[in-house]
Amino acid sequence: MVVVFVLVALLVVGAVVAGNWYMWRRLFRDTTRGPGTARRAGAAVIAGGWALAIAALVAERTGAPFWLQRTLAWPGYLWLALSIYLLLGVVAGEVVRPLLRQLVERRAKRTLPELAAVTAPQADPAPATATATVTATVTATATAPATATKDWGPARTPAPDPASDRQPAPDSESAVVRQPALDPAPALGRPSVPGSERASAPSPPPLATPTPTPTRRLFVSRVVAGVAAAAAVGTVSYGTYGVLRGPRVKRVTVPLAKLPRSAHGFRIAVVSDIHLGPILGRGFAQKVVDTINTTQPDLIAVVGDLVDGSVKDLGPAAAPLAQLRVRHGGYFVTGNHEYFSGAEQWVEEVRRLGLHPLENARTELPYFDLAGVNDLQGESEGQGPDFSKALGDRDTARACVLLAHQPVQIHEAVRHGVDLQLSGHTHGGQLWPGNFVAAAANPTVAGLERYGDTQLYVSRGAGAWGPPTRVGAPSDITVVELASRQA
Repeated sequence: MVVVFVLVALLVVGAVVAGNWYMWRRLFRDTTRGPGTARRAGAAVIAGGWALAIAALVAERTGAPFWLQRTLAWPGYLWLALSIYLLLGVVAGEVVRPLLRQLVERRAKRTLPELAAVTAPQADPAPATATATVTATVTATATAPATATKDWGPARTPAPDPASDRQPAPDSESAVVRQPALDPAPALGRPSVPGSERASAPSPPPLATPTPTPTRRLFVSRVVAGVAAAAAVGTVSYGTYGVLRGPRVKRVTVPLAKLPRSAHGFRIAVVSDIHLGPILGRGFAQKVVDTINTTQPDLIAVVGDLVDGSVKDLGPAAAPLAQLRVRHGGYFVTGNHEYFSGAEQWVEEVRRLGLHPLENARTELPYFDLAGVNDLQGESEGQGPDFSKALGDRDTARACVLLAHQPVQIHEAVRHGVDLQLSGHTHGGQLWPGNFVAAAANPTVAGLERYGDTQLYVSRGAGAWGPPTRVGAPSDITVVELASRQA
């Protein structure tokens, strides 16, 4: 047996390590160009997150100082939820990755011809200034008088008159301004004639050094990792908000064949899995109490997992339960977490707060019998469920409602002729896809189902265990309205 346990533990640890290595690879290694700060920071975040999560679990189970539990709980448990959805995100990215890569490659193929056309070398045209000068020279030469062009000597300019400020007018020959003809050869790529003046063209600006761009593979990895991280953070944030704002009221009608007509419409407020602890404290308990009181039920059923901690640490957090207002009283049965937290002390504490513990016991109400059994976890302390003690000598002609924390106890309820069992424990899976795991371990994950002549209703619970987060399994307080078939 010990060998099997060790092998299972090694497999679990190996799977966790492999999953986190894969997550680090996709989020940090594949999104960077090489070893560096980003990769080291990613490894530190993942390893540190798991260290906090394990420390939070150990601190809660070993009864560490409550301040230490609260310090570790928030970052440690939130990392658990975040790591789940980061891993799911990068796994989902494997489906998107090849499609995105094909899209990028097709776009690159369409872009390359356009870039080649733009960057192809072209013959430099003659500078505009040189062309204009050549044109002006040719025009001036063509329109010059013939007499002027016959004079091959230097241009004669009359001497200025010393007695006058005015310059003498040039003669007809000197009226022609001889401009040196520009050789268009440089603009056309031919060698220039010695002695001619060349029109200087502006030199092209130096080419800018291109900025390095990531490869297509690196680009796709960054996009997929970024989307996965954003989706994980958004999912956990919204799921945490859903828990902290408090449970919503759900209403279900359950017909019972043996219920008398006078009890038609009898309302039971079912609340389970509040999980007061290092994260959910007195303020959350007050929200639960206020929500229950607004429904104005005839009876309140607290079906286990009220707390995650000792009476010493969480007594003040549970104090608002004394404010519950109900016509036929409030009743309590233990859940598995009470046996991690001191079940006997909590039974006494809830009694002091005004609830009636049903420890393998039954009470006869005016319209039906209400029974309760301990949780299966109590067997480790000799306080397990005893259906015979709770139901053995009852009047089977009366309708019977049973409070039992775990849905798996439905099979004993069927054998003892119970009409309706009210349970919790599953949290509805709490974190999708945890509902599939819960379905493998429980006959009903959430809602109302029938087993023979017995009906089972399972609440998703009001709080959360571990991460204060719910995804795909919103918290609830259910008002079960009993209906008489005789009505």
